[in-house]
Amino acid sequence: MRNTTAMEPISNVYCKNEYDSLHKVITVPPKHMKIKEIINETQLHYADDNIDIQKAMTQHHDFINALKKTGSEVIQLKADSNLNEQVFTRDIGFVIEDQFFVSQMQREIREKESVVLQNWLRVEGIPFIPIKTASIEGGDVIVDGKDIWVGQSKRTSKAAISELTSHLPNNEVHAVPLRDDILHLDCIFNVLEDGYALIYKDGMDSQSYQTMKQKYTLIEVTEEEQFHMAPNVLSIGNGKIISLPENNRVNKELARAGFDIMEVDFSEIIKSGGSFRCCTLPIFRG
Repeated sequence: MRNTTAMEPISNVYCKNEYDSLHKVITVPPKHMKIKEIINETQLHYADDNIDIQKAMTQHHDFINALKKTGSEVIQLKADSNLNEQVFTRDIGFVIEDQFFVSQMQREIREKESVVLQNWLRVEGIPFIPIKTASIEGGDVIVDGKDIWVGQSKRTSKAAISELTSHLPNNEVHAVPLRDDILHLDCIFNVLEDGYALIYKDGMDSQSYQTMKQKYTLIEVTEEEQFHMAPNVLSIGNGKIISLPENNRVNKELARAGFDIMEVDFSEIIKSGGSFRCCTLPIFRG
């Protein structure tokens, strides 16, 4: 584990897409993970069971080891006992090319997560741009070269998308209106290598779906597969994808398309409505 209190700066941040080799990534262990306030259909389904923290920690540890074995430097920020959703680091920030954006969180309980990130960035000497308009979360932001797909959801407003667009004059930002019960765009859409993408088309507006259909070879997931977070895989480069073993059909489709699938058990963590992409904040791909 990297010492996050060290004062020496790390190398520059850079991410131009969702699938180049993952070199550096920020995570937080699910040490205090708990369903306290139901915010999505997945949490509603698992609210009575809630989270077995010991099991979640073991699964997260196995996931981190899988990342390290493929060459990723995993930076783990300290878990705060007051932040029960802190494991979902994707939401608190995102990197587009060489710009690090810090999210404006929609829920007050998650605002401190962004503060923790900003403090770490200052210690490391990494410049960042805080989004000031309420609200935008990294789970709604998907980067693919010049194309930036941003879910317009209960967590990400049209006004915040406009602010982000003002920082990206050389990119084409696509606002994607989501169905009311969809938490973030990465719950229904994810861009992969070689022009492929995973999609649950019923979770977004038809115009966005048609635009994506023209740009990508789409691997469509069912409603049940979407519930089990099938689109929320993590690409780590060179055709390798970390995916849930529960999504067997989707994994076979990905394998037929030429991808190398690494199945990792994340069954306890997905109870809160997030999977591998949600639990990682890539800061350097290349």
